[in-house]
Amino acid sequence: MSNSHLFLKSGFPRAPLQNGLGRYVCQLQRITLKFCKNNGSSRGMRDFIENHLVDFAKENPGIVVYVKPRRHRTPVLVGEYLNGEREWLSCRNNTQEEISKWIDLLKTQNGSSSSLRLRKMWHTDVPSIQGPWTPFLLRSPEAQAQVYPSEEASKPLDTPQTATEKLIELFRQQKLEAGEEGHDVLSKKRAE
Repeated sequence: MSNSHLFLKSGFPRAPLQNGLGRYVCQLQRITLKFCKNNGSSRGMRDFIENHLVDFAKENPGIVVYVKPRRHRTPVLVGEYLNGEREWLSCRNNTQEEISKWIDLLKTQNGSSSSLRLRKMWHTDVPSIQGPWTPFLLRSPEAQAQVYPSEEASKPLDTPQTATEKLIELFRQQKLEAGEEGHDVLSKKRAE
């Protein structure tokens, strides 16, 4: 087993508060495209800048785009986020389609959370002293002692009453009412 996970930053899964409930706020604040004007490994970056950069900037007015030419260096994408984190990607020998996919990935993330080792799969700022809720927490004691498969437990809870069942119920109610009236008549005769 590898111990490389020990060197990753650890933390909890997190997202910007309330992002997406009202309107979505893109967390990518600025992106810097660094490339060489002559180097062959920067050909994809140069093609992206010539063909797609203006369209990307028009589609995403909230993202500031910087283009930085550098001599004899490999092409690099640097994304800076609202929470202050920076993401750095090497784009050596990438095509313009691959670079546009990397930029879309940077646009949909909220920092370097992909390189974060999760301590737990859930986190809350206000922990409960009662412990986490589970579906089996408030079950009735009868359900704990029930043996499965059970016909009673497998019936649906919200089935409507059929016409036959309604007629049988009306018949029983009439029979009970007639029996009570007959019982009242008999008790009056006995009292006389």
